[in-house]
Amino acid sequence: MSTAHESSLTEGGLVRPMVRLAWPMVVIQLLQVAYNVADTAFLGAVSADAVGALSLAFPLIFFLISVGGGFTAAGAILVAQYTGAESGRSADVIAGQTLAFVTLLACVLAVLGHFSTDWLLSLFPAGAGTEARIVPLAADYMRIYFLGLPFLFGFFIFVSIMRGYGNTRTPMRVMVVSVAINVALDPLLIFGLGPIPRLGIEGAAIATIAARAVATGLGLYILFYTNAGPDIQPPDLVPRFDHVRDIVTLGTPSAIEQSSSSLAFVVLTGMVVAFPPEIIAAYGLGNRLISLVFLPAMGLSQALDTVVGQNLGADRPDRAARASKLAMGLVLVVMAVLTLVAYLFPEPIVGIFLTADTPGATETIAYGVEYLQIAAFMFVFLGVLQVLLGTFRGAGNTKTAMVFSLITLWAVRVPLTYYLVFVAGWAETGIWVAVVMGDVVGCVAALAWWARGTWKERYVEVERDPSVATTSED
Repeated sequence: MSTAHESSLTEGGLVRPMVRLAWPMVVIQLLQVAYNVADTAFLGAVSADAVGALSLAFPLIFFLISVGGGFTAAGAILVAQYTGAESGRSADVIAGQTLAFVTLLACVLAVLGHFSTDWLLSLFPAGAGTEARIVPLAADYMRIYFLGLPFLFGFFIFVSIMRGYGNTRTPMRVMVVSVAINVALDPLLIFGLGPIPRLGIEGAAIATIAARAVATGLGLYILFYTNAGPDIQPPDLVPRFDHVRDIVTLGTPSAIEQSSSSLAFVVLTGMVVAFPPEIIAAYGLGNRLISLVFLPAMGLSQALDTVVGQNLGADRPDRAARASKLAMGLVLVVMAVLTLVAYLFPEPIVGIFLTADTPGATETIAYGVEYLQIAAFMFVFLGVLQVLLGTFRGAGNTKTAMVFSLITLWAVRVPLTYYLVFVAGWAETGIWVAVVMGDVVGCVAALAWWARGTWKERYVEVERDPSVATTSED
């Protein structure tokens, strides 16, 4: 472990170290969505139904993933605050505890997800066309994907621990390798080649899981056999009640936030399946494109929770607040540019992801264009909201972040979608408009709370050890 922090998050200038931490997280998030984009692009060359199957599958998959995701976020928060407080091996121990706890949880969720796939899909009131053409494909994808959850979570844990420690470049490099493997395997397994059979949508799931397995293996090697991150020792994996309690205390609101958000998308998808397959596919395409816009903001948000966490751990609340303001300004500029691009050039953007000349493709693109142009008006609000949520999480205020996420989806988007679609008669346009209004209201409410300044208190209480330096960004 280095004796000096090459780019300290708690001392000196703030812009450069924050950017050094943030840009690899933005790249990681863009690479993260590359998994889904690759699947969508290759499956779009198979059929619009295959793309529609992903639209049904991902809200259900994300629901189970989000349960464990909250606890990986808790690990990142605790590692960041202990690192900022220079608290001896506390950051190392909490990293090991997070790894053990979430891995066990991932194994349980994998079994539950695999055997409940048919039941989960039966919750959707699908029309006859969707039931016959799309649901069976979604089931094939989900069963395989769920079995790979331990590998999926393994990489998420690695990224969270390293982020809290202050090293985001190493996870970025691992992510590059993983995405390259996924992109190489996708066409081989989806379309087949030589002795490799044509597996279609199942091939996309296998490719993603295989790539995640490689990423997890590399991440574990780095955590246990290098000095790039926390110094995890085998005894650190043995559960300790006080540390598990902290992980559960901080992680439960985040798990509720993420799982309730994914449940909201399940409910929203349940409304969407009442429409023809072309609108379902357009909804999935539009959400994938919005995820491309969302993930850079999420990357900055995740970097910010480390900056805020380390500075509050070091008793520097004013510096934490300044970092939050800088992040909001940066994301506002980036999102404004993306808004213009999406609004002015929607058709070529949507068309990239649906190239198969199959029935319904033209209608799907037309609906997707309408969705993207309307959704563009929320990009700035979406970005600022994610920065605010990252600020709250970094401070350990995971309950506050949970509340504003619930407001965005459950208090605004879900009921407004129902009203506009089924009461006001706006049809699919009501879906698109409700997406925008949810983020606008959530952003305004969170900004008002942030301005109160009551979030500027750290979660951990430790004795600072001046002989232990903070981490080094390799």
